[in-house]
Amino acid sequence: MAIQQLPRRPGRRKGDKPNPIDIHVGSRVRLRRNMLGLSQEKLGEAIGLTFQQVQKYERGANRIGASRLHDLSRVLDVPVSFFFDDMDPVRAPAIPAGFAEPAAEAFDADPLRRRETVELVSAYYRIDDPALRRRLFDLARALAGGAERVSGN
Repeated sequence: MAIQQLPRRPGRRKGDKPNPIDIHVGSRVRLRRNMLGLSQEKLGEAIGLTFQQVQKYERGANRIGASRLHDLSRVLDVPVSFFFDDMDPVRAPAIPAGFAEPAAEAFDADPLRRRETVELVSAYYRIDDPALRRRLFDLARALAGGAERVSGN
């Protein structure tokens, strides 16, 4: 079995932009933290960090190590793979710098990073009645389908 050789990436220097993968993983930490209604301070306390460090992780400014990612998955009650879900391989390729999009632009269009999305999901899961939740889901799906027909997509 041949192993694919990836290009070497030097460590980040001051002023370098965060890696798009680190930004994505951090945004997934923020998404799950917000879905659970935890503050950065509470999450930090749970894993032995300051809220400032949690903030850096969520922005992708600091890379999250494997053991810390494991701790986060346990506290946030998700599998480690959750942090990599929905990652666009085109936007985070393993290719040398200069060919990829700038990190700041890489995930700006991601609807999961919007506060509106987090608030909507949080409100949805506060609905206690599963049948009512399902009806709301079906309504949203129908409205989205209608919007696609109107816009011609």
